[in-house]
Amino acid sequence: MAFARIPLNYAWRNLLTRRLTTALTAGGMALVVFVFATVLMLEAGLTQTLTATGLDANVVAIRKGSQTEVQSGLSRAEAAIVESDPAVALDRHGRRLVSKECVVLISLAKKASGRPSNVVVRGAGEQGLALRPQVRLVEGRPFRPGSSEIVVGRAIADGFDGVALGSTLRFARRDWTVVGIFDAGRSGFDSEVWGDAEQMIQAFRRINFSALVFRLAEPDAFEALRARLEADPRLTAEYKRETRFYADQSQVMATFISILGSVLSAIFSVGAVIGAMITMYAAVANRIGEIGALRALGFRRASIMAAFLAEALLLSLLGGLAGLALASCMQFFAISTMNWQTFSELAFRFTLTPAIALQSLLFALGMGLVGGFLPALRAARLPIVDALRA
Repeated sequence: MAFARIPLNYAWRNLLTRRLTTALTAGGMALVVFVFATVLMLEAGLTQTLTATGLDANVVAIRKGSQTEVQSGLSRAEAAIVESDPAVALDRHGRRLVSKECVVLISLAKKASGRPSNVVVRGAGEQGLALRPQVRLVEGRPFRPGSSEIVVGRAIADGFDGVALGSTLRFARRDWTVVGIFDAGRSGFDSEVWGDAEQMIQAFRRINFSALVFRLAEPDAFEALRARLEADPRLTAEYKRETRFYADQSQVMATFISILGSVLSAIFSVGAVIGAMITMYAAVANRIGEIGALRALGFRRASIMAAFLAEALLLSLLGGLAGLALASCMQFFAISTMNWQTFSELAFRFTLTPAIALQSLLFALGMGLVGGFLPALRAARLPIVDALRA
């Protein structure tokens, strides 16, 4: 136990005596960890936002080969066949929990820049809100079926010019009155405008619905339902659980963020590792006499190497904790950007998870291990006589 304590105490004391060098080196590592953790938080926030958009008990039907609802088209006859399937759940009034929806893109000006950006307009059926319990009105009232009334998500109301309760938006050659603002619990619906499906179809001169969303009476019956419907020659749709459908919408962008973050972290980490290596080489050069004294007291080469590695790991841990603390502050900020798969505006937040925190600390310790290994090896290989003479 004494053997284990002495190297650790020795390492910690030496970090404290070189406070400026320790602070600068740990600061460099902290910046690298900050970048690494922020990228992971960005990817996690995007994925969580789109995954939270759906419910596992809901099913989305779109035309085969379509990547998004905007590209899809389902005829009224096909929608009626799916709606009548016995696997579709009923509400307490005996009505089928189905929403036949029309999904299109419009352009609105952003408040911050004044530049236009694509926004999803969703024409929903009467059961549209019932199918999405995470969506709740925070201001105003729901739109009336058969009217030119719309409700907007919180991110739309906060981020776009001229969008407020009681305001009028002009699109599809018609004026639409904002009668409500809803909060969708930081899901993708927060970045949408909702109205009546039939009115949207008429206004945008559509014939077919874009998608069909329905609730399963038995959530475990999804695979049997999908096999049965896809085998029906009258139907041209494909079926996904709503959670899977929206998770797929983030795949391209999440992959890009992950690759970009990995490249940036790798580049920056090289500088951090070199900085740690220089710091530890300087520590070895300044303490050659101490190393000789430790060897003369009976500490073996392995003990000396472990002491300097412990010093490098403690240094990197300090940097990792500082970088993680900085990254955690990013949770207070929201990002609004275009989803490359749907070409529509999407607002989401940085999300810090325990897994990201652990990955960030392990990344920091890895930099410390790589940067401290060669200096620690040099310290362990110093001859006792030469070290004492120095």
